[in-house]
Amino acid sequence: MDNKVNYKKLYSDFLMAHYPEKLEENSKLLSKKKIISLDIIEFDKLISKKKDLKENNRFKSYDKESICRIIEYQRKNGLNNSQLAKHFNLSRNTITRWKKNFL
Repeated sequence: MDNKVNYKKLYSDFLMAHYPEKLEENSKLLSKKKIISLDIIEFDKLISKKKDLKENNRFKSYDKESICRIIEYQRKNGLNNSQLAKHFNLSRNTITRWKKNFL
């Protein structure tokens, strides 16, 4: 039995119910074939009214594909761990741990 969450359905229903005006601007995100954790975080930023995301940071989780994309972003843009952490609102220690575990 597959217990994965259907994020496309979840977010499209949420937008239809609460923010129908934002449905068009989020159509690119919802039209993706596979939604990864980075997409979910991006979607949350788009619809969230909260400016302070520090509280929500504790509940973020990343899949291996998202971690690899973040590290690849660092390589492509020549960022150090501090710059990457600031860009993605992460801890430098988290990035160091990811590099140690996934590279």
